[in-house]
This record gives sequence, C-alpha cells and structure tokens, in this order.
Amino acid sequence: MKKIVSLMSALVISVVSFAGISNAADSKKPIVIPTHNWSSQIVMAHVIGGIFESMGNNVKYVNTDSQAVYESIRLGDVSLSHEVWESAFGKSFTTALDKGGLVDWGDHEARTLEDMGYPNWVAEKGLCPGLPDWTALKNPACAKNFTTPDSGGKGRMLEGPQTWHGDLIPQRVDALGLGDLWTVKFAGSADALWAELKAAEKEGRGTIIFNWTPNFTDGKGFTFIDFPPYSAGCRPEDGGDGKCGSPDGYLKKAVNADFPTTHPGAAAVFKKMSFSTSHIGAMAALVDEDKMTHEDAAKKWLADNKEYIPNQNYSFAGYNPPWTLPFFRTNEIHIELNKR
Repeated sequence: MKKIVSLMSALVISVVSFAGISNAADSKKPIVIPTHNWSSQIVMAHVIGGIFESMGNNVKYVNTDSQAVYESIRLGDVSLSHEVWESAFGKSFTTALDKGGLVDWGDHEARTLEDMGYPNWVAEKGLCPGLPDWTALKNPACAKNFTTPDSGGKGRMLEGPQTWHGDLIPQRVDALGLGDLWTVKFAGSADALWAELKAAEKEGRGTIIFNWTPNFTDGKGFTFIDFPPYSAGCRPEDGGDGKCGSPDGYLKKAVNADFPTTHPGAAAVFKKMSFSTSHIGAMAALVDEDKMTHEDAAKKWLADNKEYIPNQNYSFAGYNPPWTLPFFRTNEIHIELNKR
C-alpha cells in the first residue's frame, strides 16, 4: 500500500534538505540490454529489463554477438551484460576491460561449468565403460557407439555454436590424442543440442554434447566428462598445450563506465542483483521444457519472484519556485509503505 505524505512548513525548506533521501533520476535514454543465443541469457535479459521498467526506465533489447558484446559495451552501444561466463567469454571480457570503458559490476551467486558431457543413460547402457574419466574415450569400442552419418566413422562430439569457443574443443581433442577416434561438430544453436539429446536416446546411440551449468539440465541426469584439470594458461590461446578441461568459473555482470552516472538507480539495483544456480536453471526451463516464449517466461519468473522488484522507498517529488513565500512552500516526500 502506498501513501504520499506531504509536509508543509512555515519555514523555508530547501530541496537540499532532502538530498540524503532523494533518488537521483535515471536518464530517459533507453537502457540497451543484449540478447544472445541461449535461453537463460534471453530470459534474464527480459527479467532485468522488466525490473528496470518497473522503476520507470526505458529499455531496448538488441541481439548481439556473445564475444563482441564487451567491445560494444565499452564503446557505449550497449549498456550492460548480465551473463559473463568465464570459460566461454572471459578472454573477450578481460580484453575489453583492459581497454577501459567497461566496468566489472560483480558476480552472481551461481558458479559455472561449461564443458562436454553425456546424458546418464549413456553410462547406464554401458556405451563407454570408464566414463566420466576422459581416458575412456581412448577406447575404439567406445567411439564406435557414438558415430553418426556425418562423423566419418569416428565418434562424434557435438559442440555449441562455434562463436562460443572457437576451436577450443577440437584443439583439446587433438592435444589429448583423441583425433583418430573422435571428431567435433558444431551445433547451430543451443536448441540443436537439446534436439540431439532426444534424437540420440530415440535412436539408442551414444551422444556427447557441450552443456553448461546453471541450466535446465541440472538435476535431469547429465554428467560432465572429467578432463585434466584447468589451470591458468593451459589453453592454446594463452600459450598452453590445450590438454585441460574448463574452469570452475565465475558468472559476472558488466556495465559501460557511464552507466552509473546516466542511470544511477538502475545501476545500483543491477549491482545488487545476484542470481543463484536454481534461479538461472528455472529461467531456462520455462523455455526449454515448458516451451514458453522468452518474454512470457520472464513475466512468469518475475511474478513468482516478486522480491526482486525493488521498492522505491524514498523519493523527493516537490519543488517551489524561488519567489514562493516561505509560508506557502510545499515539499513532498513520497514514501512507500509495505504491508507486512
């Protein structure tokens, strides 16, 4: 329940006297939020956009490349990024960060893993004994159970879109001596990965796909392969030999350096946002399992998680022209009172 409390004073009450509890106004310029090509990122974009709109902000969504977006934020074409995955985008993120104009805006509660893995029924059917240890992939009998018409007689691993990691996984396969038995193909989208899971189960063949957590597959019977542990500098792009898996990674937020100035209210709220593994998995599930649109999924998520919509507890909303006599001056403080 909201009440507006008006204070009239016979004394001169200046605007400055309320500065400590006044909310600085955000610019009317739209907050530009990027969307990429996986469900949780798009749903979260609309969740965050919905929160900003509830604060009175204008929001614009733009489809952007998931690697180049950090340069776009740095240059001011995009306002922020809300899912900076360390393994896939950490290099692009830090490169743009070092140039200036991009600001690290903190981490989500969720930690991430992005790597190759398999549905649990692969192990249950005995299609590759020894998994999840990566050395099980050296067995020709294992690779034979993962062949497809496009794999040239080798076992197939289905990576995500090549824009996510470039040749990281093919380089790893070769570095670990698996190239004679396995080939890496790239999916055109995240949806193609989930379609592959269904097709492989229906056909009774093995499948190894790229996946990540947080995702809707958490708790759905999926296991990541245990590759040699990641260490800083182990990847070819960093001068390493490529014989390593992916890191236990961060999930960060980032903003354009001017965003806290142009949109101080939205920037403050965004700074405090921290989504958990279960939050993000639920966002993805609304689309990938429940088949909702990204926009409808965001509306449902917000309806189910109203605590994420901020209260504008105090805001100054009064101004008197300088010629107003002191006795007639009126200042208003809008105070939101919440029922408990």
